[in-house]
Amino acid sequence: MKFFYVYQLVSLGDPARHYTGFTEDLEERLRHHNSGACPHTAKFRPWKIDTCAAFSDREKALAFERYLKSHSGRAFAHKHF
Repeated sequence: MKFFYVYQLVSLGDPARHYTGFTEDLEERLRHHNSGACPHTAKFRPWKIDTCAAFSDREKALAFERYLKSHSGRAFAHKHF
């Protein structure tokens, strides 16, 4: 079975910094962030995975990622993650 992941990273250098994303390969995506290849996260590396949710439905995963990036989703993540 294939899974789609919505993840939240936390910067090891600045724990107040978080990044939320979507991927089909969690380990490879973390390597990508920590290599500096992603301009949105390069400045605050290294990163570690703080929270991850697996979905069997791609559209539901993308919808959850969009929600977590919204104002109310960030508040939800801050309170529950």
